[in-house]
Amino acid sequence: MRSAPLSRHLPERLTRDRTKPASGRDCPAHRAWVRGHHCCVPGCLDRQIECAHVRSGTDGGTALKPSDRWSVSLCRTHHAEQHRIGERAFEAKHALDLKAIAERFAATSPHRHRI
Repeated sequence: MRSAPLSRHLPERLTRDRTKPASGRDCPAHRAWVRGHHCCVPGCLDRQIECAHVRSGTDGGTALKPSDRWSVSLCRTHHAEQHRIGERAFEAKHALDLKAIAERFAATSPHRHRI
């Protein structure tokens, strides 16, 4: 049995529409702006900032991440702690109101019209 000759060229790439319709939940520019701030935990000077989403009392749900409107700046260590000990315990430990902080970020963001 004879095999087919090997092609020297790859087949053409498929083209896919990678644009997603605006959902009103995602705003990469707002997340980048939030990451441009220091960590929200008082006294923390770590500069590896991540955009953390506040879940309690927001528009998130079971298996649904909250919209970017509910994001705050936390360093990598504090973001991991927020998930590890839970939002309420994290707020109590650091005397924070994450929902209020997220609301201030959303109200002052230069991208507030998109979120």
